[in-house]
Amino acid sequence: MAKKRKKSVAADPEQFRSEALAQALEKQDMAAVALALRNGNTVVPLIKPGSRDNPLDGGEVWTFRDPKTGDVALLLFSDARNKPENLPPGVGAYSPAWLTGFLTQYRDTITTVFLDIAGPHPMQASPGDLLEILEA
Repeated sequence: MAKKRKKSVAADPEQFRSEALAQALEKQDMAAVALALRNGNTVVPLIKPGSRDNPLDGGEVWTFRDPKTGDVALLLFSDARNKPENLPPGVGAYSPAWLTGFLTQYRDTITTVFLDIAGPHPMQASPGDLLEILEA
């Protein structure tokens, strides 16, 4: 079965929003965030295929490497409209199974995960904490 993902917000904006995750982040409720991540899609920034602007080998998911520390962060969004303009323009909507697999694969590389980093209600978690949530 092929992965379902969309790369154009203009195509169908509802594909790039998780109302449950947005509400959980608004309440800063980690239990509700867990439920939203386990049961719905997550918006992820994408890089252009073949781009070298990505610390993870061969991935099309955009991640951030802090130039001072070398730490790698994964950014997740409840809504594509919450993605800062300075990130690559593409987004994908990925399933809980994909998120679990991605975090498992890069658990030793990704040091933190930011949810809606630019707001309106940001949260932060470790990959291990999110994996516990997703696998519960």
